[in-house]
Amino acid sequence: MKLFPKLLPGFRKHIIITRQKEYQKADCIVVPSVEWAIEMALQIDENPFIIGGGEIYRQTMKYAQKIELTRVHAHFEEADAFFPEISDKEWQLVESVTCLKDDKHAYDFTFETYLRK
Repeated sequence: MKLFPKLLPGFRKHIIITRQKEYQKADCIVVPSVEWAIEMALQIDENPFIIGGGEIYRQTMKYAQKIELTRVHAHFEEADAFFPEISDKEWQLVESVTCLKDDKHAYDFTFETYLRK
């Protein structure tokens, strides 16, 4: 939970995947594997969201039917985790909305929605 020190807003249930057997986080479900997390998530919501990071995205792409992706149009030297490549053989881009930087956003970005073919 380094990237998300607080729970995200809304009525979501948070599931944390970790190899640390004793790890606990208030108001969260802690599980040891991606498969267990997906099983738990589908019991809670028929459309769960996976919020990363990079390794979790790689492990869960095979389960996804839809991708909601934000592409930030900037280069970050210190970046070391990335979303996996999206194959146009498996995925169809169905929506793309570009937003320019403004008072609230430091960089231009694009929201993209993909559906599995």
